[in-house]
Amino acid sequence: MASLRGKTLFITGASRGIGHAIAVRAAADGANVAIVAKTVETHPKLPGTIFSAAEDVEAAGGKALPLQADIRDQAAVLAAVDRTIATFGGIDICVNNASAISLTGTLETDLKRYDLMHQINARGTFLCSKACLPQLLKSPNPHILNLSPPLNLEARWFGPHLAYTMAKYGMSLCVLGMAEEFKHQGVAVNALWPRTSIATAAVRNVLGSEAAIRGSRKVEIMSDAAHYILTRPSRTCTGNFFIDEDLLRTAGVTDFAQYAVEPGHALFPDFFV
Repeated sequence: MASLRGKTLFITGASRGIGHAIAVRAAADGANVAIVAKTVETHPKLPGTIFSAAEDVEAAGGKALPLQADIRDQAAVLAAVDRTIATFGGIDICVNNASAISLTGTLETDLKRYDLMHQINARGTFLCSKACLPQLLKSPNPHILNLSPPLNLEARWFGPHLAYTMAKYGMSLCVLGMAEEFKHQGVAVNALWPRTSIATAAVRNVLGSEAAIRGSRKVEIMSDAAHYILTRPSRTCTGNFFIDEDLLRTAGVTDFAQYAVEPGHALFPDFFV
C-alpha cells in the first residue's frame, strides 16, 4: 500500500472527529501533520484540543505541529501556513475539514449563523487552499481534499436547510473549479463525503439522538478513504466527488461491519447522497 511517510499535511478542524482521524491515519505512515483548529481547552460537549490531537499524532508515529487558528482570519491562516513551512519544509497536502452546521430553515437561520457557515465552510476552504497552493505546486504529489458533498441540485437538499447546503456546496464548488484550474500543474483537488452518518461529537450534538449514533459508522471509514485518495497519483486522480463506501470498495475493502458503531444496526444515511 502506498504511504504518506515524510509527507506534510495541513489539516483544518483536526482537533477532533474526521479531521483528527485523518491526521492519525497519516501519522501511522510517518507523516508530518499541522493540526489547525481553534480549540486549546477541552470543551464539555466537544472533546479534543490541538494539543491532545498532537499527542495522538506523535503516538501514532508521526510528527505534529499544533496550530491555533480561526480559518476565518486570513492573517491567522497565513501565519499557520508559514509555521508549517518553517517546521517541516513545505506542504504536500491540504485537507479542508473544518466546517460549521445549522440544519435550519430560512426563517430560523439568523445572519450570524449564516455568516459563520459561509465564512468557515466556503470562504475558509478557499482561503486555506489558496494559502497552501504555492507550496503544493512545489510538491511531487500534491493534493487538496475537501470534506464536502457531491453537487446534487435536487430541491430536497435545499428546502430544509438552504443556508447550510449553500455553504457546503461552496466547498464542493472549490473542488470543481480548482481541479480544472490546476489540473495541468498536477495538483489533485477532490471531495470526500460519507454515505452514512459518522459518529462524531458534532453529529451527536446536531442530531441529538443516541439512535443516530448507533446507526452511524466510525470515523475510521473516512480516514481510510482519505488515505486512499491522498496516496493516488495527483495527475490522474482529480476532480472527483468520492463517497467513502464506494471508494473503499474499489480499493478492495469488503468488510464494512468493521466500521459500524453497532454492527447490525440499520445505518443512518448522510445528507446529499
